[in-house]
Amino acid sequence: MSDPKQARTLLEAAERDVSALRGMGDAAIFADEIFGFHVQQAAEKLFKAWLALLGESYPWTHDLTELLELLKTGRPDASRFDPLTDYTPYAVQFRYGMRDAGAAALDRNSALGQAEALLEEVRLRMTEATGAE
Repeated sequence: MSDPKQARTLLEAAERDVSALRGMGDAAIFADEIFGFHVQQAAEKLFKAWLALLGESYPWTHDLTELLELLKTGRPDASRFDPLTDYTPYAVQFRYGMRDAGAAALDRNSALGQAEALLEEVRLRMTEATGAE
């Protein structure tokens, strides 16, 4: 059974993460680890909100691949969010430690665009499920 109340709670929390991302464009101020953490958090909450709208239970996990695989079961259109799974390590691993010094800088515009696209997808599904925004 769909759980729009839980989905709404997660959606609103994810909106705050995406809003934070919009203000974190300057890598000199916000380290990639901090920016990546908020990308991961937004995606995690939005995947869980989408699952809640579908009436699916979801595990208590930060693993974006696991959550997306649950969504993709019977919903191949969710595969367009595959790139967000690259942010799983930012949930814990990079949150408490540094990425490799030689790692390429995050493409913040692309990451923000992906997070915003997922946000819009879940908002649309919320509207369809509840008849309200």
